[in-house]
Amino acid sequence: MKDRFYITTPIYYVNDKPHIGHAYTSIASDVLARYQRLRGFSCYLLTGTDEHGQKVAKSAAKAGESTSSFTDRFAGNFLSMAERLNISHNDFVRTSEQRHKICAQAFWRRLEERGDLYDKLYKGWYAVRDESYYDASELVEGADGTRLAPSGAEVEWVEEPSIFFRLSKYRDALLSHYDAHPDFVLPRTRMNEVRAFVESDLWDLCVSRTAFSWGVSVPGRSNHVMYVWVEALTNYLTGLGFPDEGTPLFDYWPANLHMVGKDIVKFHAVYWPALLLSAGLELPRRIFAHGWWTNDGEKISKSLGNVIDPLELIASYGLDRVRYFLLREVPFGEDGNFSRSAIVRRSNEDLANGLGNLCMRVLTLVERGWNGKIPPRGELHDEDIELLETFRQAESLLQKRMDVCSFHLALEGIFGCLADADRYITRQAPWALLKNASGDGRDSSKDKVRAGTVLYVLCDCLRMAAIDLQSFMPASMAKLLDMLGVGDEARDFKSRATQLQEGCRLVDVQAIFPRLESQD
Repeated sequence: MKDRFYITTPIYYVNDKPHIGHAYTSIASDVLARYQRLRGFSCYLLTGTDEHGQKVAKSAAKAGESTSSFTDRFAGNFLSMAERLNISHNDFVRTSEQRHKICAQAFWRRLEERGDLYDKLYKGWYAVRDESYYDASELVEGADGTRLAPSGAEVEWVEEPSIFFRLSKYRDALLSHYDAHPDFVLPRTRMNEVRAFVESDLWDLCVSRTAFSWGVSVPGRSNHVMYVWVEALTNYLTGLGFPDEGTPLFDYWPANLHMVGKDIVKFHAVYWPALLLSAGLELPRRIFAHGWWTNDGEKISKSLGNVIDPLELIASYGLDRVRYFLLREVPFGEDGNFSRSAIVRRSNEDLANGLGNLCMRVLTLVERGWNGKIPPRGELHDEDIELLETFRQAESLLQKRMDVCSFHLALEGIFGCLADADRYITRQAPWALLKNASGDGRDSSKDKVRAGTVLYVLCDCLRMAAIDLQSFMPASMAKLLDMLGVGDEARDFKSRATQLQEGCRLVDVQAIFPRLESQD
């Protein structure tokens, strides 16, 4: 339906604790979901955990735990991460849940009914870390001469009775879909990679395992479990109540956006669409594959001991600063480098010196000159109209950038408007106007009226900027809108087109973003 919007995060593999990559994907998905809700869409955000497969079974055994207790513990960590990151998810799917097993098995039966499954002995290379099959032509040589997956993961030769999916049958249909929907995968570089993969020899996909039992059983074949990348992808349907397509929740399908990391784009842009075509279901509208973070220029890995804990970052810098930094520092879709000095610099320059300083300059003058009430708006001068129009027109550009997940450009545009407001207040100097008005004892003087108009314009611009920034920094912008006396009912984009109410009392004016001390 037109007024519905469905966004999914990847479901996170439970073989380790959450790291910055998980936080990055979740925050980006949450920002987009909040933005769509502010636009008036009924937006459904799904997240969860991927709990099956050989890698999880091995990790549990290494930890000396049963697989069920191991997955319970780590799933709890990811649910806690979502809560700590202020992720506004509507559901959290665990693939160990009964509802997911019902969904995955119903989906499997669709493939079976279509005649797209057949038995065959699998012989080939498999990377447990990636839970992925590789052709010999895809392997690379490691430093010691061993064969490795393109990701650098170790591979092992596997021979086992399996069930295959006729992936090659859907090659032409996939290419036709890519032609008809050139933005099906973003950024475009990822679309090019996906197309090249499909245009090459597209082999049928092994979709069951018999070497272990930790997974969803294949219907009628108790010795087979579903290949984790087939079963896991159906979580996007589990969250909407599949196989019951008559439930109102299923009206959200197809997904408007699957947010994923670039390492799993093949599974989402090749395997998943082909499986959906076989099952007779609509394809998702878009897949966005974002980049990876390095830590001070080094690849992040447990062996190097430089894994970045998102919860520790929140404790050190504050949640909204972290959310802002991750989506402002690097063009979304490209790889980025994290450093603590960068987060301090970005926070101080943009949030403390920029937005925060402007807020305090404006609101303290309102408190001093009008007893904390929004001053009346007098006659607007050309420069007032120009600034207000800059902020009003910024919404259409914001929408274009958010629609393609250009979060860094969206934020750049908002803060460009705030920079215009900062130059405006310097030129208009309302503090000087107030001093002139009080100096000659004429409280109703032209200078006082003009100062009030300037501050009204600035307060209205702050209101519009706060509405625009709510998706990125919800708690901080809620405080700013509270300070401006903007009610909860007037914080969406429909209300953004209105004007700030004169005479409204400011509430609890305080610094939103105090400066951070450098930790170099």
